[in-house]
Amino acid sequence: MMKHVLRISFMMLLLFISACSANATDESSVPSVGLLTTESGLGDGSFSDSALQGLERAREELEVTFDYREPLDGDYEASLRELIERDHALIIGLAYQTQPAIEKLAEEYPDQQFAIIDSVSELPNVSSITFKENEGSYLIGLIAGMRTETNEVGFIGGEDTEVIQRFETGFVNGVKDANKEATIQTTYTGSFDDDQLGAEAARKMIEQDADFLFPVAGYTGLGVLEEAQKSNIYAFGVDSDQFFLAEKAVVTSMLKRIDNAVYDLAKSVADKESLTGDHTVLGLKEDGVGLAPIRLIQLTNEEQETLDAALKEGEE
Repeated sequence: MMKHVLRISFMMLLLFISACSANATDESSVPSVGLLTTESGLGDGSFSDSALQGLERAREELEVTFDYREPLDGDYEASLRELIERDHALIIGLAYQTQPAIEKLAEEYPDQQFAIIDSVSELPNVSSITFKENEGSYLIGLIAGMRTETNEVGFIGGEDTEVIQRFETGFVNGVKDANKEATIQTTYTGSFDDDQLGAEAARKMIEQDADFLFPVAGYTGLGVLEEAQKSNIYAFGVDSDQFFLAEKAVVTSMLKRIDNAVYDLAKSVADKESLTGDHTVLGLKEDGVGLAPIRLIQLTNEEQETLDAALKEGEE
């Protein structure tokens, strides 16, 4: 009898071990992605949050798992090493600040696949994605130029980089094409993570009669939106739909579809496609940039036709 019981117990143990092994195999077979956010981290209502939305969509639709690290102390390399230890199929870094650490570790771990958004690497195991920010911000400039009542509008950048300059160029061109009489006030705060600097920059422009402000400055830009709302003027969001951050001020937002870019990268992982270190550029045609719904103001038929024509031209 005892021998029979032991045999049954042994068989049950084998089944348990087998089940655990199967579960381990199933979990290990699920593709995973690691995300390195910007130094501002999640909660910026912009760049990092948009990337997370792309991964959340991939988890729901593609059954891709993900993990992330926020280098709030500026130590990108340490955060990346933590992600590498988790054996992700792909690790994505946001913004040019992550590039030095990514390239250092990409050379150290040549079999690890990386991707970087908003910068370009020449390494074979680092794929690069950049955007035609000028195409999206041109649309914002058109709206500001058509609707300004003071002929004074403002652009507030974070750090003075090539990416932010593309935003500024598109915005300035849009304003000028819509309104030759308009003046564009421009300043760079030097920071992406100081909302008080943004508020200060906004106040100075408002004192100079600016009635539309376009901040492209990450968390610093939130201070601009809040100040615009306090002063009863209009503003534009960036990267994500930022209307909910200042519902009495944000007319629309220039969408930089980081969520789409991250989702597409995750889909490549799910489909077991090899990433080849290519550089992909996304604009209006590729659904890489666009506009959130227009709120608070009503465009005239003529203004809407102007905006539609610019959208169509960019998509062709």
